[in-house]
Amino acid sequence: MKRDGFLKRLLTTHIPVALVVLLAIGPFAWMILTSLTPSSAIIAKGVSFSPAGWGPDNYVRLLAHTDFLGNMGHSLVVALGTVVLGLVVSVTAAYSFSRFRFFGRRVLMLQFLLVNMFPVVLLILPLFTLMRRLGLLDTHLALIIANSTVAIPFAVWMLTSYIGAIPKSLDEAAMIDGCSRLQALRRVVLPLALPGIISTGIYIFITSWNEYLYALTLGGRHVRTVTVAIQTLIGEYQIEWGLLAAGGVVGALPVTILFLVVQRRLVGGLTQGAVKG
Repeated sequence: MKRDGFLKRLLTTHIPVALVVLLAIGPFAWMILTSLTPSSAIIAKGVSFSPAGWGPDNYVRLLAHTDFLGNMGHSLVVALGTVVLGLVVSVTAAYSFSRFRFFGRRVLMLQFLLVNMFPVVLLILPLFTLMRRLGLLDTHLALIIANSTVAIPFAVWMLTSYIGAIPKSLDEAAMIDGCSRLQALRRVVLPLALPGIISTGIYIFITSWNEYLYALTLGGRHVRTVTVAIQTLIGEYQIEWGLLAAGGVVGALPVTILFLVVQRRLVGGLTQGAVKG
């Protein structure tokens, strides 16, 4: 009986889970192996699975002969700027939606949800025209505004649910003690909503860091983010797979480290925001 139970768990649980994990981490492991294999060896023999054939040549070329670190700096400025703008707008909007009942509230909330159903490519042309008329093309501000159009609707929706779980009686008690509405928000609601705000900020950061379409269209020679810089490593007649893989690994490091550091708070904030009461 024990053997039959073990075989059942092996076939129905362990093997399927192992296959899913393998499919999930397989592409990343292959990218890391490719980045450690010299380009000449990739062309001649393929990716090396032996540590004897590994080396830092691709990383040295990437960091020494390209402006990849500068591109990462541009991505960092854009991502952090989007986080600041997105949180300022999202927190105040979510507080209004969760605390006040006004005409058109449900329609506006539905629109925030529906915005995420449309592809971002629909906004490229109007945003490009607007930024060109304002003289903001190839600037950090243009990318921050463009990324915010995608990040803010979902952030407002998520924070409205989270702040709505905080009892209104706490706001009322603070205002009875002499606080204004803004002071009650700053001193009472924001500290209690901090896990949800951090989770939303992490979501906005990751979304902005990985964004490619806006960065390609609204950026240029002066402001080139990591995603666009990786694409430029593909030549017209040749693709240096080792250099391309090294760029992918280095570009993914900041987001990976951020997620590993705050993963517990991220999951906790998301799940707490989903429970109302």
